[in-house]
Amino acid sequence: MSTYISLLRYTQKGIESIKESPGRLDAARKTFEKIGAKLKDFYLVCGQYDAVVISEAPDDATAAKASLSLATPGNVRTETFRAFTEEEFRKIVTGL
Repeated sequence: MSTYISLLRYTQKGIESIKESPGRLDAARKTFEKIGAKLKDFYLVCGQYDAVVISEAPDDATAAKASLSLATPGNVRTETFRAFTEEEFRKIVTGL
């Protein structure tokens, strides 16, 4: 499975209902599992973004579904990146 990093920002709607966020996080984990992905880690952060999600998915299409599932309710905006492990990085660089 490939690793993905999603940077999240709360929308006005999301911040107005912030106390519901733990339940939404639980629901997101279940949704990820249903589509074949895994929400591995969630971090509340300070700075330009409000939260960081580390997930795994078998392919980019599944990762896109996962990101869209996070954003669809309108509580957060997401920016998702494919992340390469150190091992993957070494293989990529070796092939140069």
